[in-house]
Amino acid sequence: MTRGIVIAGGGTGGHVFVASAIAEALRQAGCSDEELCFIGSKRGMERELLAEESSPVILLGGRGIKRSWKPRALLDNLGAAVGLLGALSHALWIIGRQRPRAMVSVGGYAAFPAGLAAWAWRCPIVVINVDAVAGRTNRLLGLRAVASCVAFSGSGLKREVVTGAPVRPGFINLSREESARRAAKEVLGVNADRPLIAVVTGSLGAGSVNQAVADLVERWREREITIYHVTGSRDAEKFSHYGGMHGKLDYRVLSFEANVAGLYQASDLGITRAGALTVAELCAAGLCAVLIPLPGAPGDHQTKNALALVNAGGACLLSDAELSAARLDEVLSPLLDDATLRHSMEEAVSSLAHPYAAREAAKVVLDHAR
Repeated sequence: MTRGIVIAGGGTGGHVFVASAIAEALRQAGCSDEELCFIGSKRGMERELLAEESSPVILLGGRGIKRSWKPRALLDNLGAAVGLLGALSHALWIIGRQRPRAMVSVGGYAAFPAGLAAWAWRCPIVVINVDAVAGRTNRLLGLRAVASCVAFSGSGLKREVVTGAPVRPGFINLSREESARRAAKEVLGVNADRPLIAVVTGSLGAGSVNQAVADLVERWREREITIYHVTGSRDAEKFSHYGGMHGKLDYRVLSFEANVAGLYQASDLGITRAGALTVAELCAAGLCAVLIPLPGAPGDHQTKNALALVNAGGACLLSDAELSAARLDEVLSPLLDDATLRHSMEEAVSSLAHPYAAREAAKVVLDHAR
């Protein structure tokens, strides 16, 4: 069997997209499909998002530990511990059988048993950490990692290498020229003469953002604009019937958008959460946005991610607690009405882009592969 490279982790779309970006960069560096292997979780987005992958995908059982001392959570965590032991046993067998040249952790549940197995088999571990604050899995694996590729300096991880956050290939070299943006709008099937606002809050979505945007649509019935709203899977059924013309406003509602790069290229403004992948893709696309960090995120990492753009002048920050249609109107209207301000913000956010972060991270992986 060819000794290759294992890419482990997932759970959320952000983790999986980073894993895919690293895999594609490794292929471009000379790795074949057979040399790459993904290890993910049966409970995460991996089964769906990696369904078309040309490299093997192995899904581990079990789930993460809940951060609570409530009796129900403690009981659930006993079952999770048993599941984790099973996942670790499976990972030990996989790593022992393949003896990979390196194991790459993108964070998330599955990366933990895979990382422990890699350490047990003395396989080099490279951590890819894209948030301003490292997650639990990457903090633990980072103690034994030969290198930690990070989006922001000061992550606290050992052997830190600042590469930026890997983005999907479609985000590389996106043009913000007017002709390219009009063409992207036509691909989406929206009026190229209207301003376009993209609302994207992750694969599962964000109920508070979704409701505020739906309320904003009614408030903006007299505006000749298009709002392209990707609700995520949890709220897809609840908001699907909102779509259509609301007065002069064209409201497009869908649960998932595969071509987020094209959507960002076409858009004049974004409304998003502030996950690391989202922030990196906004920078790569040169799209200014209103960022609404996820409340309660570990280490408040989404607010820290958002502040990198806000402090550069490329985004506006709005807390989830103050979110409403009226507040969105207050923040968005000045941006919609001032093209010069938007252009200045686009230049600011573009200055933070690391479009080749995946290539740089892949180079670190290959430099440490045995």
